[in-house]
Amino acid sequence: MTRRILVTGGAGFIGSAHVLRLLGPTGPPEVSVTVLDNLTYAAGPAHLDPLRDDRRFRFVHGSVTDAELVDTLVPGHDEIVHFAAESHVDRSIEDGSLFVRTNVLGTQTLLDAAVRHGVRTYVQISTDEVYGSIAEGAAAEDAPLLPTSPYSASKAGADLMALAYHATHGLDVRVTRCSNNFGPRQHPEKLIPRFVTALLAGEDVPLYGDGTQIRDWLHVEDHVTAVELVRTGGRPGRVYNIGGATSLTNLDLTRRLLALCGAGPGRIARVTDRKGHDQRYAVDDTRIRRELGYAPRADFATALADTVRWYADRHPRTSDGSPVAGTLSS
Repeated sequence: MTRRILVTGGAGFIGSAHVLRLLGPTGPPEVSVTVLDNLTYAAGPAHLDPLRDDRRFRFVHGSVTDAELVDTLVPGHDEIVHFAAESHVDRSIEDGSLFVRTNVLGTQTLLDAAVRHGVRTYVQISTDEVYGSIAEGAAAEDAPLLPTSPYSASKAGADLMALAYHATHGLDVRVTRCSNNFGPRQHPEKLIPRFVTALLAGEDVPLYGDGTQIRDWLHVEDHVTAVELVRTGGRPGRVYNIGGATSLTNLDLTRRLLALCGAGPGRIARVTDRKGHDQRYAVDDTRIRRELGYAPRADFATALADTVRWYADRHPRTSDGSPVAGTLSS
């Protein structure tokens, strides 16, 4: 019997990786996937090109905030995996309204349709940023939610809405909260692709403040592995943290990127720190390791080098094969 899965935001960086996993050679048998994506600036529809002729795949252009569209699309699906979100902190600081509409109201629209049409399982994809800055130790799933940016506040609101639908309606909701993702095909507004593309173009990299902020890094393929474990084996009403086991200061990460791109420390441009910049994120992912057998497999150094190489391979070259400074490929 075919299991029918609706993936929102499936043309984005992480969502497309999950869809490619679902319908790839190592994916589960008897699965069909519908992607709902609004194709905003951060989407990459070409990510899904390998699936265009796959009879198990369907693409729908639209927003999770479109209640009429969602209500016609959800029937016939057994599960929803909800990646769709506005996710850039700097943009949320400039204007939080779109983040509330998409991340909170869009989630509520999906949840209403899921209850109305008897969806079996609903997986809410969230972020470690909902816990706020962690001075020491690591946040477990029952830690207080203390978001500090409009983005993280909207994700915390969406999480609470999803868990409320489990408590009120009995909907099988499972929430994941992941560390910072990296890997190929990520939009260049995020730190790693932004810095790499700048360095390849002969430009400096803008480092916020003193660069001592600490982030845990999770390869996108490890993330979607964890999402699959939660989708197939997680418990209803349960939150699962997903860690990457590689914590670095932003300055340390920048130095690694400089080395991989053959650039020196003079290419770092210090810029005024972001408003309300969280100092440290850290999640305790003991639960998903013990209950579902998760462990990140990517070696960080190797995966980071592979990611840099992916961008370098798409950077313009001269006739002798050397990079062209000052320009970027599309």
